Amino acid sequence: MGIKERQERDREAVRRAILDAARELFVAEGFRNVSIRKIAERIEYSPAAIYSYFSSKDDIFFALAEEGFRLLGHPANEGRREQLEALDPLERIRAVFWRVYEFSRQHPEYFALMFLDRSVPRISREYERFAFAHETKRHVIAELERCVQAGVFPPTVKPVVAMRLLIAGLLGIAALRLSDRLGPGEDPDLLASDALDTVIAGLRAGVVLKSAEVDVACGPTDALVDQQAS
Repeated sequence: MGIKERQERDREAVRRAILDAARELFVAEGFRNVSIRKIAERIEYSPAAIYSYFSSKDDIFFALAEEGFRLLGHPANEGRREQLEALDPLERIRAVFWRVYEFSRQHPEYFALMFLDRSVPRISREYERFAFAHETKRHVIAELERCVQAGVFPPTVKPVVAMRLLIAGLLGIAALRLSDRLGPGEDPDLLASDALDTVIAGLRAGVVLKSAEVDVACGPTDALVDQQAS
């Protein structure tokens, strides 16, 4: 290994240590209560050294949020897209939204930071950085529109509103599980599955959606990207 490669490897290792320490501290103490100095102390570096990797505490959060949304949108299974395409439209919807709850179980620290801490900066400030997540949202809406076209959902279903409802229910149950707010003997996985099935059943039955659809291209209202700070 050459000197340049070793330097790059060492720099990436330090960057990783900063992000891991920050994620743990943000979740344990809340974003508002963690300083650059506290992160530096955790990894036994100087605050000045941290600033050579990240321009601010907000920048560290944005890097973690970017990792989190990539984990949410791209699970380890490389063949997931092909698997989804093999499913019928309704089962694709179920699989796509179940991924939100699944993410909360597989990556609880990322989930807590992205969706539970109200003090984190709004990622709509970094719209270009999260363009990939906005594109993911458009694909999800397209899947819901495909269900309408296939007759699975009635034509009165508003895809953007339906997406918000499906996400909100699963986020809520994930939050209950992570904050230990479930009753004795209550199974969060079954509760999440019931919530998903209930919303889908309501959509199929033609329940009237009173909420107005929002502009898909509007960054601050993006359901997959900005839900964490709404």
